[in-house]
Amino acid sequence: MKIEEIGHIITPFKTKFGIPRQGGIANSIRARLVFEPKYRSAEAVRGLGGFNYVWIIWGFSENEEREFSPTVRPPRLGGNKRVGVFATRSPFRPNRLGLSCLKLEKIEYDSSDGPVLILAGADMVNNTPVYDIKPYVPHADLRPDAIGGFADTIEDYILEVDFKECKGILTEEEERCLIEILREDPRPSYIENDERVYGFFFDKYEIKFTVGEKVLTVIEIREV
Repeated sequence: MKIEEIGHIITPFKTKFGIPRQGGIANSIRARLVFEPKYRSAEAVRGLGGFNYVWIIWGFSENEEREFSPTVRPPRLGGNKRVGVFATRSPFRPNRLGLSCLKLEKIEYDSSDGPVLILAGADMVNNTPVYDIKPYVPHADLRPDAIGGFADTIEDYILEVDFKECKGILTEEEERCLIEILREDPRPSYIENDERVYGFFFDKYEIKFTVGEKVLTVIEIREV
């Protein structure tokens, strides 16, 4: 089977570090799905506006090629415990395909490269390739009796986010987006170093922070 890129996602994330680990965790994040010219047709999305969530099938384009490993080490299990790759959403998979359920905010038909899908809750690096879009259908996709496996047994990682001296640099919307990202603790779980300064790029900013005592402190915000 030949798989073909139908579009790409435009997000504020320039690097993998700092991206939410799952779609829909940081719903203040807005993304644009731009179709390739071949698929840039209003007819192709006719009826999609009647849904408010969509499944996006995309590619882990930033991954390095590596040999197949049947097990991986999920960050939320401390980064040292191995489980089967098919029991995780690890990016290191045979076909490197990602699956995200995102909120469809609207469809811009009058854009110069339209139609463009405006999505909320993206968990992808900027310019991630998209291979397919399917509507989320509640009566078929919702499973109230679903069991979350080891993902249901991990401890609560939610952090308090303190902007310290950096208040007033960001807009309210930018600050809200960052809080949703940072409170989930972007660090690998096996790192416990209160002295270390971490950094990542978000939109036009470089964000630097430290973590200690369940508080993530933003110590610098710099335009780049």
